[in-house]
Amino acid sequence: MGRMCLFLFLFLRFFFSSVATASVCSSKGLPLVRNLSEVPQSNFGRAGLSHITVAGSVLHGMKEVELWLQTFAPGTGTPIHRHSCEEVFIVLKGSGTLFLASSSDMQYPGKPQEFSIFSNSTFYIPINDAHQVWNTNENEDLQMLVVISRPPVKVFIYKDWFMPHIAAQLKLPYYWDEECFYPPKDEL
Repeated sequence: MGRMCLFLFLFLRFFFSSVATASVCSSKGLPLVRNLSEVPQSNFGRAGLSHITVAGSVLHGMKEVELWLQTFAPGTGTPIHRHSCEEVFIVLKGSGTLFLASSSDMQYPGKPQEFSIFSNSTFYIPINDAHQVWNTNENEDLQMLVVISRPPVKVFIYKDWFMPHIAAQLKLPYYWDEECFYPPKDEL
């Protein structure tokens, strides 16, 4: 009887942990309408960040676009980075600064242009332009909806604006895709 209870306990534990993992990483069974306050969020080890993948390629099977809700506490922001996809931001609340170094023939991003961003503003990032978004407001969170094309995104991270492109660190999968990312199979 004791062995049977132990076996049943281990089976149920495995079954329910498998179901929980599958439901996080599967597009099957996701309701068409969801309550955003019930969607998992995390800071992925980055203090001051709250990230929710509202609709994603890795988590939800999206093919062409991905939608995030990101909130940055005062004094926090993204790393300097670039990626080979288009990106559109809608600022829902707060204010901050966009730093953008346009694509060029230079071997590093170079000194960025600075743009003020604010509630109800929108901006886009062209493919492969190095950029950084920073909450420079001391009193209010910066919250944005972010849409990217061609997910999952391959991100190249820079330590500073004068770091050579070839030295930028590739991050794939990106932090919020790590749990469910499976590398594509070699088709040869």
